Amino acid sequence: MKNFFRLVRCGGFLFVVFCIFTSTNPLHAQWIQTNGPYGGDVYSLAINSSGYIFAGAYGGGVYLSTNNGTGWTQVDNGLTNNFVQALAINSSGYIFAGTNGGGVYLSTNNGTSWTQVNNGLTNSDVYSLAINSSGYIFAGTAEYGGGVFLSTNNGTSWTQVTNGLTNSIVWSLAINSSGYIFAGTEVGGVYLSTNNGTSWTQVNNGLTNSDVYSLAINSSGYVFAGTNGGGVYLSTNSGTSWTQVNNGLTNIGGVVFSLAINSSGYIVAGTMEGGVYLSTNNGTGWTQVSNGLTNSDVRSLAINSSGYVFAGTNGGGVYLSTNSGTSWTQINNGLASSDVQSLAINSSGYIFAGTDGGGVFLSTNNGTSWTQVSNGLTNSVVYSLAINSTGYIFAGTYGGIYLSTNNGTSWTQVNNGLTNSNVYSIAINSSGYIFAGTNGGVYLSTNNGASWTQVSNGLTNSDVRSLAINSSGYIFAGTYYGGVYLSTNNGTSWTQNGLTSSDVQSLAINSSGYIFAGTWCGGGVYLSTNNGTDWTQINNGLTYGYVSSLAINSSGYIFAGTWFGGVYFSTNNGTSWTQVNNGLTNSFVYSLAINSSGYIFTGTDGAGVFRSIESTVTGVRNAGSQVPISYGLNQNYPNPFNPTTTITFSVGTYSHTSLWVYDMLGREVATIFSGELPAGRYTKQWNAEKLSSGIYFYRLTARQTSGGQAGLFTETKKLVLIR
Repeated sequence: MKNFFRLVRCGGFLFVVFCIFTSTNPLHAQWIQTNGPYGGDVYSLAINSSGYIFAGAYGGGVYLSTNNGTGWTQVDNGLTNNFVQALAINSSGYIFAGTNGGGVYLSTNNGTSWTQVNNGLTNSDVYSLAINSSGYIFAGTAEYGGGVFLSTNNGTSWTQVTNGLTNSIVWSLAINSSGYIFAGTEVGGVYLSTNNGTSWTQVNNGLTNSDVYSLAINSSGYVFAGTNGGGVYLSTNSGTSWTQVNNGLTNIGGVVFSLAINSSGYIVAGTMEGGVYLSTNNGTGWTQVSNGLTNSDVRSLAINSSGYVFAGTNGGGVYLSTNSGTSWTQINNGLASSDVQSLAINSSGYIFAGTDGGGVFLSTNNGTSWTQVSNGLTNSVVYSLAINSTGYIFAGTYGGIYLSTNNGTSWTQVNNGLTNSNVYSIAINSSGYIFAGTNGGVYLSTNNGASWTQVSNGLTNSDVRSLAINSSGYIFAGTYYGGVYLSTNNGTSWTQNGLTSSDVQSLAINSSGYIFAGTWCGGGVYLSTNNGTDWTQINNGLTYGYVSSLAINSSGYIFAGTWFGGVYFSTNNGTSWTQVNNGLTNSFVYSLAINSSGYIFTGTDGAGVFRSIESTVTGVRNAGSQVPISYGLNQNYPNPFNPTTTITFSVGTYSHTSLWVYDMLGREVATIFSGELPAGRYTKQWNAEKLSSGIYFYRLTARQTSGGQAGLFTETKKLVLIR
């Protein structure tokens, strides 16, 4: 998610590519998905009348369990957008999935197949869904004029219902027994509609925190609102007035992502970094009930007819409690979706994966199996990992640094003197000195983390996202839109050293001392051969300029993990790059690591860890004959867009290929490409500056023109232009 919000801040600089129309076929590494880490970002849960559980995974689509979570099956056929933020089920058992960028999808057969139902839904970022007793569906959407949409016909068509709803970001929706609709918004608090959304009234008296993430209503009609920073509020009069009910709710920051109420009226609250809290008295008092809940960032909750509570977490998948939260069990068998933000490999070849919300996982067999090793790791958002020559592991988290001296069996927080707790990067020099890059500059420890000293003199940009140390002990710090800084004296002083306005997310240094800087917002990779005095942009063939990670193998080959583009590699110090993604089914790469045998591991957003099938030292081979085995049209990105977007498609064999854009009435408004193409994967950028805002459709047709067999492929997808 942090990368998603960073993409939004990039604004109009999104996806400026120099090679407008390129094939990315010539070389392909071979990848295999490892068996985990299991978990994932489960932002939504829903249970039907048969007790089937549906889990919406952000980046993983929808999973189904028919046995209370003992096993899960991915049910995504037709679900072309897999960033699922909301789920709702009507009385007929129809399932509606709200996605980030894909609008609403409908399944009438328990997820076996899905159909996009977006006619009239002009905002495709759906945060929340609710269904009333008449079967009317309400969808809460993001900004850009979104607000609430209504469908009275199972999503066949939608109407915007925002009269009086002056805040258009709707995080949560709830409907009481009288049919009153409550909408929790960003900054705007709660709105009420008593007439199916025809008009709305703001009902915030006493609601001093106005960012409302979750809503729940009990059988007495009491409304509970979970907020961003204010904990829980209660209204006993349909929102006319609110009272803060936080006694015992001690979670950090008071962030309540989710609320659910069982048949006894017990309320469970899913929080950020606090796990689950329980109230048996309408919020008068709360008790933390997180025993066994090793992931404390709880984004969704659902309760079945037996009173079993299911908790969806950010990075840890789903947990089950059969006793109102007294104890929890992780139930992720088959739910293989996790955000792996950091990777590190020790001298024994053990792999450690730091996840977003799931803590640390360990594999001792090259990813064949993973074990969660988070005992004592009280903060489960792991941004960075580093291992010293003794084998001690340091984990940089949302809550400072943790140390393990026993391969993750146990962890100790080592934050003495570390006053800034967001540790994005860690580097260790040859003397064993540890440098931590935080949102408050750089800190140094000379005693394995026992104490820390801030070493930021001259570091005028204090948001340090990446660190690297060369053979001379020089330290390079990549910052958030401050470029690169250099220290030649262990951080005593710093000098800004080129790339002064770049967001430098990753740094790597090869055996010749060449420095490679991976940047965000379309900047790609930069190279310096003189300790950062001068930099050159080296993006030839690197068609996706969002570089989150860099790694260099023993042969000097450079690997770049990108956001949207998967992995690229260069054998000539970045003079040219080749995309190597065959088998890498997730193209959002957070992290890279290479073991002593040359195998490369990549941590992804939502799909866990992938491993190269062959060693990268000898196994990167020409695969000109390994063309895509089928035709395909990918979703454009970004979407919505203004005014430029990128479309990627695959051609299975030599074909006459056309890519057109149509408006809602079926009229052709643009021909992006038309001509003969050999088999391969292609990318095309389209500029819609002459068109007005609205929904458009783009269609790929490809007719085979060689090989003795005729055949026609066609596929259509939707894109949204927002001015």
